[in-house]
Amino acid sequence: IDIILTKKSFGEAGSKIIVEERIDGIEASYIALCDGNLGIPMATSQDHKRIFDNDKGPNTGGMGAYSPAPIVNEAIFNDVMDNVIRATVDAMASEGTPYTGFLYAGLMIDESNQVKVLEYNCRFGDPETQPIMMRLKSNLASLCIAATQGRLNEVTIEWDARASLGVVMAADGYPEKYIKDEKIELPSHSKNLKIFHAGTKIKNNNIYSNGGRVLCATALGQDIQQAQTRAYKLLEKVDWRNAYYRTDIGFKAI
Repeated sequence: IDIILTKKSFGEAGSKIIVEERIDGIEASYIALCDGNLGIPMATSQDHKRIFDNDKGPNTGGMGAYSPAPIVNEAIFNDVMDNVIRATVDAMASEGTPYTGFLYAGLMIDESNQVKVLEYNCRFGDPETQPIMMRLKSNLASLCIAATQGRLNEVTIEWDARASLGVVMAADGYPEKYIKDEKIELPSHSKNLKIFHAGTKIKNNNIYSNGGRVLCATALGQDIQQAQTRAYKLLEKVDWRNAYYRTDIGFKAI
């Protein structure tokens, strides 16, 4: 309240606040691709929102993520698909406003496995997308085209059975004031290892930081533990002097 109303960190957008019910539990992300009539699920995922290890400190856009999300068991997966995604897609179609695109439900799952929807986003999630894309074996462009043409009933999404995990490398000071324009040198990629760019820019054929969350070092593994080990080994090969990252991404799943 002090940050929003007194310090006016969000300007006029923060001139009013809404006090809502607190919902306790574990957050998970459930993303579906919709074609106006049908929604098909992407792989499940979970991210870490807090800036410091052990989920301490202020919220960020996400400091890392992994897929699949163990908290989303088969019963919860089907429950969300039937009573959240499909119900929403059907309702929008019945009202004459069919939804096409990615529908991302932010969920809270309580200790009795009851699910509540915290929010909807009309997009992929960051940093959940990076681990999800590592596991996606189908062609993303073909899936998107099928969605725009109302043909998702004709497609099947193929997934890598392995787990994946991504660690966000952020500029020191994020999520508050942080430094830009720091030179970064990256290691080579492989099929099972990839560094995704977010807040970077190219200057004189060199890569420089240009944002708060800058890179996401992502790896595949036989389980989340192995994916975590590989992601951090990849991250250690990045030459960036003032990078900040959490050291425990995936601890909840492990």
